[in-house]
Amino acid sequence: MAAQLQILLEDPITTCLSPSVYDMICKLGFEVRESCDINSIVTQNGEVCWKAATDCVVYTPSAQALDYRASVRRLGPVCEAVHLHLSSMTKGQFEVQYAPWLQWTSSPELFAEVFDALESLQSPAISLSLMKLTACLERALGDVFLLIGKECPFLLRDLLASEELAQVFGLPVMDVLRIFVGSPCGLNLRNVLWHGFASPHEIPPMYCSMMVVLTAGLGQLLKSYLQQSELPWAPRPLITLPDLEDGAVFPEVTQEVLSVLEEVMKKSTFILRTMLPYWEVALVKFKSHRFADCATLLLTQLEAGLRRLFATVNKCPKRLLTAESTALYTTLDEILAKHLNDGEINQLPLFLGEPAMEFLWDFLNHQQGPRVRDHLSHGEINLPEFPKEITDQLLAFSTVLLLRFVGEELASVLKEKAAIKSLVRLAEGYSARFHPVSLLRKQVLSCEESIRAWPLLPLPREAEEHVARLEGSCETNACNSLMIKITYELYHHIPENHCVFPDLDHLPIEKWPWPLRELSSFRVPTLFCPRAVLEVLAVLQHIGRRCADVSRQVAASWVRRRRQWAEKTLRSRQRQNFVYMSRSVKLLSPVLLLILLLIALELVNIHVVLGQSIDEYQQYLKFLKSILQYTENLVAHTSPKKNKWIETIELTHTALLRIWTFSEKKQMLIHLAKKSTSKAVL
Repeated sequence: MAAQLQILLEDPITTCLSPSVYDMICKLGFEVRESCDINSIVTQNGEVCWKAATDCVVYTPSAQALDYRASVRRLGPVCEAVHLHLSSMTKGQFEVQYAPWLQWTSSPELFAEVFDALESLQSPAISLSLMKLTACLERALGDVFLLIGKECPFLLRDLLASEELAQVFGLPVMDVLRIFVGSPCGLNLRNVLWHGFASPHEIPPMYCSMMVVLTAGLGQLLKSYLQQSELPWAPRPLITLPDLEDGAVFPEVTQEVLSVLEEVMKKSTFILRTMLPYWEVALVKFKSHRFADCATLLLTQLEAGLRRLFATVNKCPKRLLTAESTALYTTLDEILAKHLNDGEINQLPLFLGEPAMEFLWDFLNHQQGPRVRDHLSHGEINLPEFPKEITDQLLAFSTVLLLRFVGEELASVLKEKAAIKSLVRLAEGYSARFHPVSLLRKQVLSCEESIRAWPLLPLPREAEEHVARLEGSCETNACNSLMIKITYELYHHIPENHCVFPDLDHLPIEKWPWPLRELSSFRVPTLFCPRAVLEVLAVLQHIGRRCADVSRQVAASWVRRRRQWAEKTLRSRQRQNFVYMSRSVKLLSPVLLLILLLIALELVNIHVVLGQSIDEYQQYLKFLKSILQYTENLVAHTSPKKNKWIETIELTHTALLRIWTFSEKKQMLIHLAKKSTSKAVL
């Protein structure tokens, strides 16, 4: 603990802005001391006169690039006039004058909150408002792009540089926006805030006021464009993050935890003193049920603290500051990576430990996780519906992390509190919830449970007699024989303490043991998985999804057809089809369980794929994709529209034959793992 505390006890840091960026944001806009007539910027009915802003844009002598510094200097008086203008208005006047022009954004109600923040004169609230405003604007500009374009750029910088937006708003207008939010050479307000570089007092409120008026002005230009082009305005709906379900590890944050966090954040060296107001406002927002606001502040400040730690443990103190236009920012993408840009090992993951890294990857990076930072910073989330559960997780994690950077005596006292002791235990035992490995395990167990329910759907007696006459067909017998051979082969690769070798010939299929739950308990490394591993996992996940689709379809069709049989509403052909379905289902159940067992075993040995040659890897992927093709065909054949039950038996025989043939080549991961173990023993 002492070493962790000491590592951040260096000279006090007063700013995370590099000298030139600090100068750009905090000084340049105030150098020209002249007053601007607000009527030349905004008319009395709220119409924005873009010429007042575009006339301030300065270009380099070649006229091929913006002169950002000169432009910011000239725009300063315009921003100041706009800020004084908004400051002189009541909230009612603001809404009458500007609300109609802000409806084009996905969250027009947000701007009333921005006005309140500006009126409050509270720096953290203004910075938070500017973060939310830039995210909302980015989302709205993406909707405008899609009026003409097809694939919206992911980065705001690229979006503002697109021909599509220039076509709608005009290039001079886009140049103004690029000065404020679209380039590291300019004010770059969006990035310095969302990446946790700017402290509250370093963002002049006039820039927030200017962004409000510019957003209204864009709404006016958009209205004219839509009238002329007659294109329909159809913004994308905002998303609501789903419940975490078992992805939530920490319990609800209690008042006891909040009290500890309030105490710890004032003494933890993880937090820069200039950033403490953000943490304080985050807790206020949580207590007032503004969970998206709390999460936004926590995420930016976790990034700020982790960047400081990253710069310290990797001995690169300059990486703490905002980058110049010629260099990259040090953002979470690099902070949480395995290697530095120069190829050296990143020391931060080793310092934080695997559980903390897994949590951060789960909530920020994994594609199938909540990706909270991305969704919030790009304006994709319906903020009022942001889940409290996610904010609980972020607060709990932050509490445990901050505790690592306080004095040993205080840490010992706080860790004796029952709630904190529980959080520390959960944090230290954290394992990935949203990594493809974890999701695949969950998928396999869920699908197994679904398939296990099939035998609970009894067959009508008359149908049983029909099925009995069809039992023992050549193709069904061939399938059963292949299943037994493949299952025996797979059983031999189950780890010793879970080995089961029953005599399958003398056991009915429904009593075959499938040790899927036991296999899911094996630890598989998930942090920094190489691309080859992720590719294989993706195919296995697709196979698992298709198996689940088949299971759902079969269960639904069975219930429906059985009811219709009992009610005698099936036509003759449909009755015959139900008999074929009954026969097919009896075969499909163990086949799908066999595929799930294959997935589970390959998952245990997934990292063995890294030992394959390029040719072996390609052949292995081809084999997995053939199983995927089989499951996709099953989905099609078992759908209510097709009901091709006889064909499913033919498909199944072909698939089993392919699995057995590949198994004999000993090229599955279970075989290669055994080979590598044998070599190690030798």
